Amino acid sequence: MNESISEIVQLWARILPKIKNEMDDNMVFDTFLSDSYIDSIEGGEMIIVVNSPVAVTVLSSKYKDLIDRVVVGATESNFTTRFVTKDEIKSQKTSPKEVQKPQYFSDSILNPSYTFKNFVVGPSNREAYQASLMASQNPGKLYNPILIYGDSGLGKTHLLHAIGNAAKERFPKLRVLYVHAQEFLDEYIKYVKGDREGASIVDWFKSSVDMLLVDDVQFLSNKKNTEETFFSIYNNFYSAGKQIVLTSDQHPSKLNGLDDRLKSRFIQGLPLSINVPEKETCENILRMRIEANGLDVNDFDEDALSFLAGRFGKNVRELEGAFDRLLFYTINIQPTKHIDLKTAMRSVSGLVNIKEDEERLSEQKIIDTVADYYNLAPYQIVGNIRTSQIAMARHISMYLIRILLDIPFTKIGKTFGGKDHATVMNGVNKVEKSLKTDESLKKAVEELRGRLKA
Repeated sequence: MNESISEIVQLWARILPKIKNEMDDNMVFDTFLSDSYIDSIEGGEMIIVVNSPVAVTVLSSKYKDLIDRVVVGATESNFTTRFVTKDEIKSQKTSPKEVQKPQYFSDSILNPSYTFKNFVVGPSNREAYQASLMASQNPGKLYNPILIYGDSGLGKTHLLHAIGNAAKERFPKLRVLYVHAQEFLDEYIKYVKGDREGASIVDWFKSSVDMLLVDDVQFLSNKKNTEETFFSIYNNFYSAGKQIVLTSDQHPSKLNGLDDRLKSRFIQGLPLSINVPEKETCENILRMRIEANGLDVNDFDEDALSFLAGRFGKNVRELEGAFDRLLFYTINIQPTKHIDLKTAMRSVSGLVNIKEDEERLSEQKIIDTVADYYNLAPYQIVGNIRTSQIAMARHISMYLIRILLDIPFTKIGKTFGGKDHATVMNGVNKVEKSLKTDESLKKAVEELRGRLKA
């Protein structure tokens, strides 16, 4: 029923007296209906504007059947009524209409949990982190493109999302697209098959995206037509000074099957590697995960964290998975607040050979081996006795722990009764210097290393 505004006004003017005659309470009519009007007629429903939420409640609950009956009689149509306030009408009219999904990549979103704040920085990823941070603060101004390469599970995807999230926070109107290269390939196939109407995919990128973040770009290798389209998109972005950040599993020069023109442009940009994180970085990742879960770092023994970092640190995803397993174990299997080494080892028993790890080289094993070699007790080596033989055994233990386990001086100091960083470093340096001239010491260290490998 398409009525003009004047016709709707006249219609309600005819209906209102009929409603009043049917009502047994004129006060209700005068209070709630006398100044009412039809806002619109949508399908088979009349939208009636009344003066208050109370009016909506009273008319809807007690008088709706009566009013509907009068409306049907007056219009000879099966209309129903719905009562609303002026504020509701304004809200409906001013609220944005449902946002249409973009023509391409409608399911691609930034993961808000990946930020720079929760990315643990170490020597293995510092350059990639710093370049990513700069790209988010000055898109397209410094390095373009940036290509971050390295093995899976080292944080490349985390950095891509962090760039996008930080850039959106700094520049709210910036249109950022994160997309995996496989998604790009899938979308391109739909485009060439004619499943996408409207602008071409190249034109869409030009008009709809300001920052492009592409994960695992190596997936485009040996896809000639897709690469040509991506090359056009890339050139448009580069010419317009729009930021491009890519990731791959290896340096662009080694991406066999990738278009040489793309390789050349990636190499001319800023290729940066992410490597396997250092043990200390892995331990810091675990500490961050502990705090993120609302737990106290002091409830976790250092050797428990050291074990997880050493055993699973080659892949950050695996490290985080092992930590999640530890939490599950200590909450559901063996509830405990304090996490020691044995608990950590048992929690991942399904992932590693516990016996193998119990026999694995450790600080204590090195101390025990040195003590046995010099006919000393382990407590003498970690204590404060300063006789020449014990002091030398202590320094050798520190040296072997440092070079074989790559443990920070500060952590070694805790093992040796809380000695400070400088004391441990001096002890290690003393052994290193003496090894150059002292043949007996050199022989002793070689024998000890042989025992530790056995």
